[in-house]
Amino acid sequence: MNEINSIWIFHGTGARFSSGVFTSLNVAEKWIMANKLTGLLTKYPINEGVYDWAIKNDFFEIKKDSEKEPFFIQAFTSGSQEHYHYENGELEQ
Repeated sequence: MNEINSIWIFHGTGARFSSGVFTSLNVAEKWIMANKLTGLLTKYPINEGVYDWAIKNDFFEIKKDSEKEPFFIQAFTSGSQEHYHYENGELEQ
């Protein structure tokens, strides 16, 4: 059985919450293009916070005590996550 270890989440420009969650990049892009959406599509690990994922994969190193605090962890994102920008449904190069 194939286990899914990541998902794609679309967050539209100016939106407070994400508006789509997908198991494949292809399905996500079809939806974004069909609806001419503008925003960011990002790949997220399943069953793991991005903060922990980034530390485990050597994409982030804790350098200050404040980087261990809940406020920092709950807002953490990583540029090392695979991600794509779209403008009116078109992939920006």
